[in-house]
Amino acid sequence: MGLGWVAKPNNQQCRRWTTIRIWGATFICCMCLIFFTPRIPRSPKHHQFVDMRNLLGVPNTLNVMTNFPFLVVGVLGLVLALEEGVFNISSQGEVWTWALFYAGIAGVAFGSAYYHLKPDDHRVLWDTLPMMVAFSSLLSSLVVERLGQRIGLCCMFALNLAAFLCVIYERIYNDVRFCMMFQLTLPLAIPVIAVLYRSKYTHSRYWFFSTGIYLLAKFEGATDRKLYHVNNYIISGHSLEHLCLALIPILLSVMLINRELKFQRGIIGSCN
Repeated sequence: MGLGWVAKPNNQQCRRWTTIRIWGATFICCMCLIFFTPRIPRSPKHHQFVDMRNLLGVPNTLNVMTNFPFLVVGVLGLVLALEEGVFNISSQGEVWTWALFYAGIAGVAFGSAYYHLKPDDHRVLWDTLPMMVAFSSLLSSLVVERLGQRIGLCCMFALNLAAFLCVIYERIYNDVRFCMMFQLTLPLAIPVIAVLYRSKYTHSRYWFFSTGIYLLAKFEGATDRKLYHVNNYIISGHSLEHLCLALIPILLSVMLINRELKFQRGIIGSCN
Protein backbone atom coordinates (compact mmCIF):
# COMPACT_ATOMS: atom_id res chain seq x y z
CA MET A 1 0.00 0.00 0.00
CA GLY A 2 2.72 2.41 1.01
CA LEU A 3 4.85 1.66 -2.04
CA GLY A 4 1.87 2.12 -4.37
CA TRP A 5 1.03 5.43 -2.73
CA VAL A 6 4.58 6.71 -3.21
CA ALA A 7 4.84 5.53 -6.82
CA LYS A 8 1.74 7.34 -8.00
CA PRO A 9 2.98 10.90 -7.27
CA ASN A 10 6.35 9.99 -8.78
CA ASN A 11 4.68 8.85 -12.00
CA GLN A 12 2.63 12.02 -12.09
CA GLN A 13 5.75 14.11 -11.51
CA CYS A 14 7.58 12.30 -14.33
CA ARG A 15 4.68 12.94 -16.71
CA ARG A 16 4.59 16.59 -15.65
CA TRP A 17 8.30 17.05 -16.36
CA THR A 18 7.94 15.18 -19.66
CA THR A 19 5.12 17.51 -20.65
CA ILE A 20 7.15 20.58 -19.67
CA ARG A 21 10.10 19.39 -21.76
CA ILE A 22 7.89 18.64 -24.77
CA TRP A 23 6.11 21.98 -24.67
CA GLY A 24 9.38 23.77 -23.97
CA ALA A 25 10.99 22.18 -27.01
CA THR A 26 7.92 22.98 -29.11
CA PHE A 27 7.97 26.60 -27.96
CA ILE A 28 11.68 26.96 -28.77
CA CYS A 29 11.15 25.45 -32.24
CA CYS A 30 8.26 27.82 -32.89
CA MET A 31 10.30 30.82 -31.79
CA CYS A 32 13.15 29.73 -34.05
CA LEU A 33 10.68 29.41 -36.91
CA ILE A 34 9.43 32.94 -36.29
CA PHE A 35 12.66 34.81 -35.57
CA PHE A 36 15.10 32.95 -37.82
CA THR A 37 12.99 32.58 -40.94
CA PRO A 38 12.08 35.34 -43.38
CA ARG A 39 8.59 36.71 -43.64
CA ILE A 40 6.26 34.40 -45.53
CA PRO A 41 3.67 36.39 -47.50
CA ARG A 42 0.47 34.70 -48.55
CA SER A 43 0.91 33.45 -52.10
CA PRO A 44 -1.64 34.52 -54.73
CA LYS A 45 -1.84 30.82 -55.68
CA HIS A 46 -3.52 30.20 -52.32
CA HIS A 47 -6.73 31.62 -53.80
CA GLN A 48 -6.52 29.63 -57.05
CA PHE A 49 -8.60 26.48 -56.64
CA VAL A 50 -8.92 23.98 -59.43
CA ASP A 51 -12.73 23.67 -59.31
CA MET A 52 -14.15 27.03 -60.35
CA ARG A 53 -17.44 25.77 -61.77
CA ASN A 54 -20.43 28.09 -61.54
CA LEU A 55 -23.56 26.00 -60.95
CA LEU A 56 -26.99 27.51 -60.33
CA GLY A 57 -25.45 30.97 -60.32
CA VAL A 58 -23.16 30.26 -57.34
CA PRO A 59 -19.45 30.97 -58.00
CA ASN A 60 -17.11 28.12 -57.03
CA THR A 61 -20.23 26.11 -56.27
CA LEU A 62 -18.88 22.96 -54.64
CA ASN A 63 -16.25 24.80 -52.60
CA VAL A 64 -19.11 26.92 -51.23
CA MET A 65 -21.76 24.23 -50.79
CA THR A 66 -19.45 21.74 -49.06
CA ASN A 67 -19.40 24.11 -46.08
CA PHE A 68 -23.04 23.34 -45.30
CA PRO A 69 -22.21 20.28 -43.12
CA PHE A 70 -20.23 22.60 -40.81
CA LEU A 71 -23.38 24.63 -40.21
CA VAL A 72 -25.55 21.59 -39.43
CA VAL A 73 -23.17 19.87 -37.04
CA GLY A 74 -22.06 23.18 -35.51
CA VAL A 75 -25.56 24.36 -34.62
CA LEU A 76 -26.72 20.94 -33.41
CA GLY A 77 -23.55 20.46 -31.37
CA LEU A 78 -23.88 23.90 -29.80
CA VAL A 79 -27.47 23.20 -28.75
CA LEU A 80 -26.60 19.78 -27.32
CA ALA A 81 -23.53 21.12 -25.50
CA LEU A 82 -25.63 23.77 -23.74
CA GLU A 83 -28.45 21.35 -22.89
CA GLU A 84 -28.09 18.52 -20.42
CA GLY A 85 -28.88 14.90 -21.10
CA VAL A 86 -27.32 14.09 -24.50
CA PHE A 87 -23.61 14.87 -24.27
CA ASN A 88 -21.79 13.31 -21.33
CA ILE A 89 -20.16 16.45 -19.90
CA SER A 90 -19.32 16.57 -16.21
CA SER A 91 -18.14 20.15 -15.57
CA GLN A 92 -19.07 23.70 -16.47
CA GLY A 93 -15.65 24.23 -17.99
CA GLU A 94 -16.31 21.44 -20.48
CA VAL A 95 -19.65 23.02 -21.37
CA TRP A 96 -17.96 26.32 -22.23
CA THR A 97 -15.11 24.83 -24.23
CA TRP A 98 -17.32 22.43 -26.20
CA ALA A 99 -19.94 25.13 -26.82
CA LEU A 100 -17.25 27.47 -28.20
CA PHE A 101 -15.87 24.63 -30.32
CA TYR A 102 -19.24 24.02 -31.97
CA ALA A 103 -19.82 27.76 -32.34
CA GLY A 104 -16.48 27.95 -34.15
CA ILE A 105 -17.52 25.07 -36.41
CA ALA A 106 -20.76 26.89 -37.29
CA GLY A 107 -18.68 30.01 -37.94
CA VAL A 108 -16.54 28.04 -40.38
CA ALA A 109 -19.64 27.44 -42.52
CA PHE A 110 -20.31 31.16 -42.90
CA GLY A 111 -16.68 32.31 -43.08
CA SER A 112 -15.50 29.69 -45.55
CA ALA A 113 -18.56 30.06 -47.79
CA TYR A 114 -18.10 33.84 -47.82
CA TYR A 115 -14.43 33.43 -48.73
CA HIS A 116 -15.00 30.90 -51.50
CA LEU A 117 -17.60 33.05 -53.21
CA LYS A 118 -14.75 35.41 -54.09
CA PRO A 119 -11.36 34.17 -52.78
CA ASP A 120 -8.93 36.99 -52.03
CA ASP A 121 -6.67 38.37 -49.30
CA HIS A 122 -9.47 40.46 -47.80
CA ARG A 123 -11.87 37.56 -47.27
CA VAL A 124 -9.44 34.82 -46.28
CA LEU A 125 -9.32 35.90 -42.62
CA TRP A 126 -13.02 34.96 -42.30
CA ASP A 127 -12.07 31.50 -43.51
CA THR A 128 -9.09 31.19 -41.17
CA LEU A 129 -10.31 32.70 -37.90
CA PRO A 130 -13.35 30.44 -37.17
CA MET A 131 -11.28 27.30 -37.72
CA MET A 132 -8.55 28.59 -35.41
CA VAL A 133 -11.17 29.37 -32.75
CA ALA A 134 -12.59 25.87 -33.15
CA PHE A 135 -9.19 24.21 -32.77
CA SER A 136 -8.31 26.41 -29.79
CA SER A 137 -11.53 25.45 -28.03
CA LEU A 138 -11.14 21.78 -28.91
CA LEU A 139 -7.66 21.63 -27.42
CA SER A 140 -8.93 23.51 -24.37
CA SER A 141 -11.73 20.98 -23.88
CA LEU A 142 -9.14 18.21 -23.85
CA VAL A 143 -7.05 20.15 -21.32
CA VAL A 144 -10.12 20.61 -19.09
CA GLU A 145 -10.77 16.89 -19.30
CA ARG A 146 -7.19 15.77 -18.61
CA LEU A 147 -5.58 18.56 -16.55
CA GLY A 148 -8.42 20.37 -14.82
CA GLN A 149 -10.98 23.10 -15.33
CA ARG A 150 -8.85 26.07 -14.26
CA ILE A 151 -5.96 25.21 -16.57
CA GLY A 152 -8.32 24.41 -19.41
CA LEU A 153 -10.24 27.69 -19.18
CA CYS A 154 -7.00 29.67 -19.01
CA CYS A 155 -5.87 27.74 -22.08
CA MET A 156 -9.12 28.57 -23.86
CA PHE A 157 -8.75 32.29 -23.19
CA ALA A 158 -5.05 32.39 -24.13
CA LEU A 159 -5.38 30.34 -27.32
CA ASN A 160 -8.40 32.20 -28.64
CA LEU A 161 -6.70 35.52 -27.93
CA ALA A 162 -3.62 34.23 -29.75
CA ALA A 163 -5.81 33.18 -32.68
CA PHE A 164 -7.20 36.71 -33.03
CA LEU A 165 -3.72 38.23 -32.77
CA CYS A 166 -2.27 35.84 -35.36
CA VAL A 167 -5.01 36.69 -37.86
CA ILE A 168 -4.64 40.44 -37.24
CA TYR A 169 -0.85 40.18 -37.63
CA GLU A 170 -1.23 38.31 -40.91
CA ARG A 171 -3.73 40.88 -42.20
CA ILE A 172 -1.53 43.87 -41.32
CA TYR A 173 1.91 42.51 -42.23
CA ASN A 174 1.00 39.88 -44.85
CA ASP A 175 2.98 37.25 -42.94
CA VAL A 176 1.46 33.79 -42.47
CA ARG A 177 4.13 32.37 -40.14
CA PHE A 178 2.09 32.75 -36.95
CA CYS A 179 -1.06 31.30 -38.49
CA MET A 180 0.92 28.39 -39.96
CA MET A 181 2.48 27.65 -36.58
CA PHE A 182 -0.91 27.88 -34.90
CA GLN A 183 -2.66 25.55 -37.33
CA LEU A 184 0.16 23.00 -37.26
CA THR A 185 0.87 22.77 -33.54
CA LEU A 186 -2.66 22.72 -32.08
CA PRO A 187 -4.02 19.66 -33.94
CA LEU A 188 -0.79 17.76 -33.26
CA ALA A 189 -0.86 18.75 -29.58
CA ILE A 190 -4.14 16.86 -29.13
CA PRO A 191 -2.73 13.31 -29.49
CA VAL A 192 0.32 14.29 -27.40
CA ILE A 193 -1.87 15.34 -24.46
CA ALA A 194 -4.13 12.33 -25.00
CA VAL A 195 -1.12 10.03 -24.68
CA LEU A 196 0.52 11.74 -21.70
CA TYR A 197 -2.58 12.12 -19.53
CA ARG A 198 -5.28 9.60 -18.77
CA SER A 199 -8.89 10.48 -19.32
CA LYS A 200 -11.67 10.17 -16.79
CA TYR A 201 -13.93 9.14 -19.68
CA THR A 202 -14.16 6.12 -21.94
CA HIS A 203 -13.91 6.32 -25.77
CA SER A 204 -10.63 8.26 -25.71
CA ARG A 205 -9.61 6.69 -28.99
CA TYR A 206 -11.87 9.17 -30.80
CA TRP A 207 -9.28 11.89 -30.18
CA PHE A 208 -6.76 9.92 -32.25
CA PHE A 209 -9.34 9.18 -34.95
CA SER A 210 -9.98 12.92 -35.23
CA THR A 211 -6.27 13.67 -35.63
CA GLY A 212 -6.04 11.08 -38.39
CA ILE A 213 -9.01 12.62 -40.21
CA TYR A 214 -7.43 16.06 -39.92
CA LEU A 215 -4.19 14.82 -41.51
CA LEU A 216 -6.20 13.15 -44.28
CA ALA A 217 -8.09 16.40 -44.91
CA LYS A 218 -4.83 18.36 -45.18
CA PHE A 219 -3.56 15.79 -47.68
CA GLU A 220 -6.72 16.23 -49.76
CA GLY A 221 -6.33 20.00 -49.72
CA ALA A 222 -2.68 19.75 -50.78
CA THR A 223 -3.58 17.46 -53.70
CA ASP A 224 -6.53 19.56 -54.86
CA ARG A 225 -5.78 19.34 -58.59
CA LYS A 226 -4.60 15.71 -58.63
CA LEU A 227 -7.70 14.40 -56.85
CA TYR A 228 -9.91 16.42 -59.19
CA HIS A 229 -8.33 14.66 -62.18
CA VAL A 230 -8.42 11.22 -60.52
CA ASN A 231 -12.20 11.27 -59.94
CA ASN A 232 -12.93 12.54 -63.47
CA TYR A 233 -13.60 16.15 -62.45
CA ILE A 234 -16.50 15.34 -60.14
CA ILE A 235 -15.19 16.91 -56.95
CA SER A 236 -11.90 18.62 -56.14
CA GLY A 237 -9.48 17.83 -53.36
CA HIS A 238 -10.36 21.09 -51.60
CA SER A 239 -14.06 20.26 -51.53
CA LEU A 240 -13.17 16.82 -50.19
CA GLU A 241 -11.08 18.56 -47.53
CA HIS A 242 -14.19 20.45 -46.38
CA LEU A 243 -16.24 17.25 -46.15
CA CYS A 244 -13.43 15.42 -44.36
CA LEU A 245 -12.98 18.21 -41.80
CA ALA A 246 -16.74 18.18 -41.15
CA LEU A 247 -16.36 14.56 -40.04
CA ILE A 248 -14.27 15.67 -37.05
CA PRO A 249 -17.09 17.38 -35.08
CA ILE A 250 -19.42 14.54 -36.09
CA LEU A 251 -16.98 11.97 -34.73
CA LEU A 252 -16.42 13.95 -31.54
CA SER A 253 -20.19 14.27 -31.08
CA VAL A 254 -20.45 10.49 -31.24
CA MET A 255 -17.74 10.34 -28.57
CA LEU A 256 -19.58 12.79 -26.32
CA ILE A 257 -22.83 10.86 -26.65
CA ASN A 258 -21.38 7.40 -25.95
CA ARG A 259 -18.64 8.06 -23.42
CA GLU A 260 -19.10 7.65 -19.69
CA LEU A 261 -17.10 8.35 -16.56
CA LYS A 262 -14.77 5.46 -15.80
CA PHE A 263 -15.31 5.48 -12.04
CA GLN A 264 -19.09 5.39 -12.50
CA ARG A 265 -18.66 2.44 -14.79
CA GLY A 266 -16.59 0.68 -12.15
CA ILE A 267 -19.18 1.32 -9.43
CA ILE A 268 -21.98 -0.07 -11.58
CA GLY A 269 -19.93 -3.14 -12.41
CA SER A 270 -19.16 -3.82 -8.74
CA CYS A 271 -22.82 -3.48 -7.79
CA ASN A 272 -23.82 -6.01 -10.44
